[in-house]
Amino acid sequence: MTRDSTSAGGVPQADLAPFNATSVAASLTVKDIRKSLAWYRDVIGFTVDREHERDGQLRAVSFRAGAVKLLITQDDGAKGLDRVKGEGFSLQYTVAGSVDEVANRIKQCGGTLDSDPTDMPWGVRVFRLRDPDGFKLVISS
Repeated sequence: MTRDSTSAGGVPQADLAPFNATSVAASLTVKDIRKSLAWYRDVIGFTVDREHERDGQLRAVSFRAGAVKLLITQDDGAKGLDRVKGEGFSLQYTVAGSVDEVANRIKQCGGTLDSDPTDMPWGVRVFRLRDPDGFKLVISS
């Protein structure tokens, strides 16, 4: 397969600087923000950076885990409160410590794993789980 020599805008690819991101942060819309707040904080171990309120209602929560940032927002129902969330999507977190210790902490705090820690052929150890809305998380070494 060959790469087109011009961009969709007609600019030669050789003249364009490559996309160069330095970080990524995720924002997830959740059905029950208080339940998700407790899950990410108490089960996974994220630190709450800030709670965002509007009109006296909790609307969003900013989390941090090391350099990783996550924002959860309360679903307003405009697209249907019972719509499926997180299909075909997962968040992968790479941890510095033991994947097994992270998995054990999650289980001790009431979390349920989709798969126990397993060594993968490409050299990482990984396990999977889902948040209260079904968003998939993959945690690896």
